[in-house]
Amino acid sequence: MTIGGVITAIIFGAIIGGLGRLIVPGRQHMPIWLTIVVGIVAALVGTWLAHLLHLRTHGFNFWEIIFQIALAVIGVLLVTTLWPRRT
Repeated sequence: MTIGGVITAIIFGAIIGGLGRLIVPGRQHMPIWLTIVVGIVAALVGTWLAHLLHLRTHGFNFWEIIFQIALAVIGVLLVTTLWPRRT
């Protein structure tokens, strides 16, 4: 992976993680860097899942985006449940 691919993954991960946080109701007590990490993991796993199910993975893929956002929502829910709250 090139440096451009890494930067793209970080930017796309931030977008996916942000969408996941927007969909989850209420206030999430997690730092922005953790949102980006959740988004990157969700993007990678969502792409892998779309490829595993033999969905088209080149260019814009509706199902791949849906998988990524759904996994980001699940990730945000898990992190907010497990991440300690500030007092």
